[in-house]
Amino acid sequence: MRRRALCGILLALAPGLAAAQSVPVAEERPRARDLGLRIGLLEPGPRNAITDVPGVRVGQVTIRESENVRTGVTAILPHGGNVFREKVAAAVYVYNAFGKLVGSTQVQELGQLETPILLTNTLSVWDVAAAMTDWMLERPGNEDVRSINPVVGETNDGWLNDIRGRHVKAEHVRRAIESASEGAVEEGSVGAGAGTMAFGWKGGIGTSSRKAPVGKNRYMVGVLVQSNFGGSLTVDGVAVWRELQPPVERADAPPAAQQQKPKGGDGSCMMVVATDAPLDARQLRRLAARAVFGMARTGSSGSNGSGDFVIAFSTTRHIAATVAVQPPGAAEAPVREDDLSPLFQAAIEATEEAILNSMLRATTVRGRDGHTAEALPIAELREILSRHPR
Repeated sequence: MRRRALCGILLALAPGLAAAQSVPVAEERPRARDLGLRIGLLEPGPRNAITDVPGVRVGQVTIRESENVRTGVTAILPHGGNVFREKVAAAVYVYNAFGKLVGSTQVQELGQLETPILLTNTLSVWDVAAAMTDWMLERPGNEDVRSINPVVGETNDGWLNDIRGRHVKAEHVRRAIESASEGAVEEGSVGAGAGTMAFGWKGGIGTSSRKAPVGKNRYMVGVLVQSNFGGSLTVDGVAVWRELQPPVERADAPPAAQQQKPKGGDGSCMMVVATDAPLDARQLRRLAARAVFGMARTGSSGSNGSGDFVIAFSTTRHIAATVAVQPPGAAEAPVREDDLSPLFQAAIEATEEAILNSMLRATTVRGRDGHTAEALPIAELREILSRHPR
């Protein structure tokens, strides 16, 4: 009787519960390692995420409103303190500058990062930068700050999202920053990746990490990507694109589907590389450049309209806002040039796997004007990979 009564209560509540559930529960989808993929030579960290780098935090807010809004914000914090007062060594590498990376010129000039790194959609970068500036100016110790350099990157999610509506607001930015944690990082159709696409499939946020042996030391390199670019999908060296194409690209696709193909959209990729190796800004730029090799391994075509940016930082190269106080790690000697190669390898491998994770974890999304980005079909991918020993 009690069981029947409980079932009756649940049935009665079901309509209300369904109405309160604004976003359907996402199907559980694998990461690359769950498919048996072992990208590269080096081992990942315990979470296989950018948060394996000590001190790094990630927070995300996903915005799904009505049928047309599919966007969000992803925040990467180099440490949990006041980043303006304890800046970190950083560098930017631009592979193809068809995009916006607000604040990049000062990072290139000074070799310093003084705010979190935020990712969002193309037309929201300035709103997000303004919101982060307000948040930073409110931090204790920043009362007399008169200049700040917010760093905000983007990709264009306008195929699935009402990008002209500029739906990312200050409260979303604050929530993303303030919710940032050192734990596992949600991947796929979340945060700044809610409305992105990659290789004609649903893309999104992905992450990975590698342990890099450098002499007697072992450093961590972590990568987070916002994938939204085109090319010929290649998975662990297998030309998947030869056997598996998105519905709109198949030869048997109906004319209506062909007309729904994203226009001119080879998109972009934002890549964030973090490490606890004590690298200076010049070395970090060299590290950042290697991330593009990882992107290439997944089949990127590096198209004219693809805005591909990498920003790298070291969590152990702190730079005080004033020379009177030097924070911990400021005096640690940088890694010797001859010892950089394992870190380069780590950045390549982690970027490749992060991009694959961004697609594998992404779910099918229906958005603006009924446009749909299909999730990469796992069963077919497994079958293809099983026929290609690696």
